Amino acid sequence: MKIVNFFENLTKVQKILVLIIMSVILYFVSSGVSYSIFSATMGSSSKFTAVTNKSIIPGAPGIEEEDPSLPRTESCPLNGNLHTKPAKEAWEKRRPLAIMIENHQEARPQSGLSSADVIYEAVAEGGITRFMAIYLCAFGDTQVGPIRSARTYFLDWLSEYDPLYAHVGGANTPGPANALGQIIDYKIKDLNQFGIGYPTYWRDYQRLGRPVATEHTMYSTIKKLWDIGEKKGWGVADASGVRWDKNFVPWKFLKSGETVKTGDAASKVNVTFWESQNNYKVEWNYDQECNCYKRKNGGSDHTDLNNKKQLSPNTVIIQFQKESRANDGYEGNVHLLYANKGPQAPSGKALIFGSGKVIKGTWNKANRLSREKFLDEAGKEISFVPGQIWIQTVPEGSSVTY
Repeated sequence: MKIVNFFENLTKVQKILVLIIMSVILYFVSSGVSYSIFSATMGSSSKFTAVTNKSIIPGAPGIEEEDPSLPRTESCPLNGNLHTKPAKEAWEKRRPLAIMIENHQEARPQSGLSSADVIYEAVAEGGITRFMAIYLCAFGDTQVGPIRSARTYFLDWLSEYDPLYAHVGGANTPGPANALGQIIDYKIKDLNQFGIGYPTYWRDYQRLGRPVATEHTMYSTIKKLWDIGEKKGWGVADASGVRWDKNFVPWKFLKSGETVKTGDAASKVNVTFWESQNNYKVEWNYDQECNCYKRKNGGSDHTDLNNKKQLSPNTVIIQFQKESRANDGYEGNVHLLYANKGPQAPSGKALIFGSGKVIKGTWNKANRLSREKFLDEAGKEISFVPGQIWIQTVPEGSSVTY
């Protein structure tokens, strides 16, 4: 009561000053309590990491390896690589996952490319290439990114796998390059970040230890993406009970330990997408020890941020396809098209590199849903070295030397 009487005896100005002082004291007390609770929570959890822009991002998953004491007897249906039985038990419960990963200079080194089974690479716009990484047999969890937008020709390649499709938006101008419209028309199992958001997707502004533009910061993990696909009813089978691999036709693979016997020697390969873009030229150097091709991009070793390893697929395929502008009215007419399927362009020239040799052949894809095949000059399907497969699409007439 004394406090009340004291307050009532104050002048109007004095009352206002007292209320202001009390408000300031209350603010600092509540802020201190909140900070203490937040610090204790963050200190006891390994699942979250604070970054300098005050956002909270899920931490990177630990790198999990297959048990080295177990025999590798199970062949991955996508690339023929041998895995353990526990790995096979895991991939038999899910469908493939296709993820758009950018290759802008500010995006390098990317996360998760070394863990993909198959990688497709083509120009997205302006001579800047983009990847679509296909995952199925990766063991454990893998952080992937930076994730970027969809393009129409990647939809033609991913349709062979009936996968989940992770991307951040995409070309949507009405016309032949309308990837977002085609995703709906084709009934793609879509994991567009715009419709899912956090915590399946998040932005990491300090992934490289320095600030980068927002468009180079979107991340997820393969487990998070498979989990959200499962919740949408897109597990190993769809809502109708049809498995993803009902109509899937695997490529052919050499037996473990076998090497390519035919073809000319090709230990170093240089690939140019657009002559005006030196930063996106690729160099592959064959390493006999791993029977793989070590990748350089823009003159520098191309590594995976997750494990610091140089990207080293076992098979590299260069396919030549007609490149054209979509002429869809989009600013700068930057949207591209590639003649990558029939009936207008069911086939074209291809170079298939494996075991330090090159086989001159052709690619063949009758329609969007059909499996693309790679044939030698006699028309026989080529058997690949088991392991990661990297398919690069370059415009007809591009420089490829070896």
